[in-house]
Amino acid sequence: MENINVNKLHQQSLSPLERFAKFITEKVGTMGFFIIIFIWTAFWLLWNIFGPEDTRFDPYPAFVTWLFISNMIQIFLMPLIMIGQNLEARHSELRAEMHYKADIKADKSVAEIKAIMAEQTKILNAILDKLQK
Repeated sequence: MENINVNKLHQQSLSPLERFAKFITEKVGTMGFFIIIFIWTAFWLLWNIFGPEDTRFDPYPAFVTWLFISNMIQIFLMPLIMIGQNLEARHSELRAEMHYKADIKADKSVAEIKAIMAEQTKILNAILDKLQK
């Protein structure tokens, strides 16, 4: 069995849209993204509560525009996250299959080595028997 780089194989099997989804989900799942969303939210809410009255664009307490934008982000990110999870599951299945094949090969090798060792033990016992006679 040849050595196969499962990670490279998986990466090559992805379509451009799947690569895009994976890229997005990898970025969304970071502290950097969380900090950006947190700062954006804090700035938006604080500005619209404490900013100069004539520059407030999303009135307190409803924050309708903020809620709309936040919901749109969530609506688009939820399916992308699910796609990313499906891609990771596919990658995990591929890795598990390769591990299984490696385990089968290792078991076969161990059985062959055990058979060789058993044969060598027989030969050594026969030699010892001849020497003791």
